[in-house]
Amino acid sequence: MNLTSFEKAEEGGRGGGGGEGESAPSPSAWRSERAQKLYSSKLLEALRRVRRNTAAAAPPPRSRLVREAADRALAVAARGRTRWSRAILAKARAAPRRLAASARRPEIGGVAASSGAAALRRRRRRRRRGTGGKERVLGRLVPGGRRLSFPKLIEEASDYIAALEMQVRAMSALARVLSALGPDRPGSSEPDRTGSSEPA
Repeated sequence: MNLTSFEKAEEGGRGGGGGEGESAPSPSAWRSERAQKLYSSKLLEALRRVRRNTAAAAPPPRSRLVREAADRALAVAARGRTRWSRAILAKARAAPRRLAASARRPEIGGVAASSGAAALRRRRRRRRRGTGGKERVLGRLVPGGRRLSFPKLIEEASDYIAALEMQVRAMSALARVLSALGPDRPGSSEPDRTGSSEPA
């Protein structure tokens, strides 16, 4: 999937900083009509890319592609001002490299290796219990939040939650519009090469 426009938007909004001294995110900004319109336009652009690219050989499930596209559009709408938005875009850029590396990785000892990794994760979870457990859980839920100080993590989490709430509103509104348009919606004359009737 072509992410050039997403990457340009991220670079344009980053403004150089990325550490603890960056300006605090503003969750209230996501509650404006302007923010929802901006996100909706980015979302439609991303969904059109999903529709065009699902004709590729052995694509991932479309539901996953739509979810990833929606999250990338949300990160672009944030204009790179937050740690979570930059983390989402960085993950999207790294995805092709991860897929290529996993394809080259030998399968020998896969079961034993996965069992050992699971045991290691269980030991780490036991060590984390008691002190800082909730903070660690929150750090895992917020993209890019694992190494943030607690005050900064709270700021990022508040902004991320507000952004997700706006995402739900925008996607619900889009679903209502497409449902009302029915089979005569714009672009429906173009056949979906995947055989799916999902909206573009």
